[in-house]
Amino acid sequence: MHWQVIIPLLIFLIIIFCIGFWANKHVRLSKSFLQEYFLGGREMGGFLLAMTMMATYGSASSFIGGPGVSYNLGLGWVLLAMAQLPAGYFVLMILGKKFAILSRRYEAITLIDFLKKRYESNTVVVLSAISIIVFLFASMTAQWVGGARLIESLTGLSYTVALLIFAVTVLIYVIIGGFRAVALTDAMQGSVMLIGTIILLIGTIIAGGGLDNIMNSLVNENPQMLSPFGSDGSLTPLYVSTFWILIGLGVVGLPQIAVRAMSYKDSKSLHRAILIGTIGIGTIMFGMHVIGVLARPVIPGIEIGDKVMPMLTLEVLPPLLAGIVLAAPMAAIMSTVNALLILVSSTVVKDLYLNFIHPNATDKQIKTRSFWVTTIIGLAVVFFAMKPPEFLIWLNLFAFGGLESAFLWSVVFGLYWKKANKYGAIASMITGLVLYISIDRLSPHIFGMHTVTIPVLVSCIVFVIVSLATHQKSELENI
Repeated sequence: MHWQVIIPLLIFLIIIFCIGFWANKHVRLSKSFLQEYFLGGREMGGFLLAMTMMATYGSASSFIGGPGVSYNLGLGWVLLAMAQLPAGYFVLMILGKKFAILSRRYEAITLIDFLKKRYESNTVVVLSAISIIVFLFASMTAQWVGGARLIESLTGLSYTVALLIFAVTVLIYVIIGGFRAVALTDAMQGSVMLIGTIILLIGTIIAGGGLDNIMNSLVNENPQMLSPFGSDGSLTPLYVSTFWILIGLGVVGLPQIAVRAMSYKDSKSLHRAILIGTIGIGTIMFGMHVIGVLARPVIPGIEIGDKVMPMLTLEVLPPLLAGIVLAAPMAAIMSTVNALLILVSSTVVKDLYLNFIHPNATDKQIKTRSFWVTTIIGLAVVFFAMKPPEFLIWLNLFAFGGLESAFLWSVVFGLYWKKANKYGAIASMITGLVLYISIDRLSPHIFGMHTVTIPVLVSCIVFVIVSLATHQKSELENI
């Protein structure tokens, strides 16, 4: 075991536990358990909002999977990854004030709450809940795998033992602290992610003998490593441009990101978060993916891409500094896991249990159900993560595409188009989900485009056509 590396990580985990127990005090004393546990009382300032968005968006795929793919494909993957730069800007600008205002007016705790009040349809609620549970299970599995891979690399423990250690650690502080614990730990984790990225980038360049030396080594191995098309030519212009829908524009439709736009304090916080978030996401996404490319000459011959980042850190940095830097991917993974856990838990408790099973449940009953649901979901994800995929980034991106196909237009049109109605929303969600899963299973990257492209475009057209065709019927129902 690399004890000098592990000690800084243990200190990091102790601090997180302290935050979780402190946040639990607010959960216990809050007048509204739902508002506090799932939204942190809507009290986030600008820095906290930026950090929690950045930490939630920057996940295992950014710190573990992304560098692994860059290691194999070269600078073309870095170019593609930079489509994520405006992600936070898009979310906060498009959703921003209007989403926060309407969610407060509707007293919405979750994204599904908002959709239910906007479209007045239980079918929309059920479709949304199924989408969140199914696709976020896939996304959480990717995070669990990333955390386990990291602990496995550091300790020499088996993958299964590493997975159980990671799962127990995350579950304890999320269950007791709720959204406030998630947001506060995200602030610390986001800062660690930024610092860790910069330190590792500098360390890798020094270990490789400078940028010129590293680039010459890459050219000698495969000149395509420096091309925008990837080492194997798979990153075509059409694929790269349509991938931007998945990790750029489409991020507006991700429930785990959208819910952040419901929880900030005021307009000043929003504007500050847009600036800080864009700079932070840009630094992390560029830094980590470039590190993956630069690592190839420094530590050649790595077969499992997800092990590139932890192995590189142990190779190029002194043990104590390596421990601090490896807190960055641990932070990224934990911050994403806790956000997804809270989101799936709120979907089951708030959107299904309270809507359809026990509408008059007391605060005490809701609290008990929330704790148990969060625990059961976490343990179920551990079971699915027992057999990890080769590259966890593909599992994470699959979940992204499914959620965007289901939610993007229901959220955007629900905010900005008065004629948008439940028929359009239902037709759009079903069309997007069926097309996305069918294309992903039968013919991924159809016509050279990313899988999400056709589902997003067709579901948009269906939403508009069905809403216009049923506009009069919808108005009569509301009279």
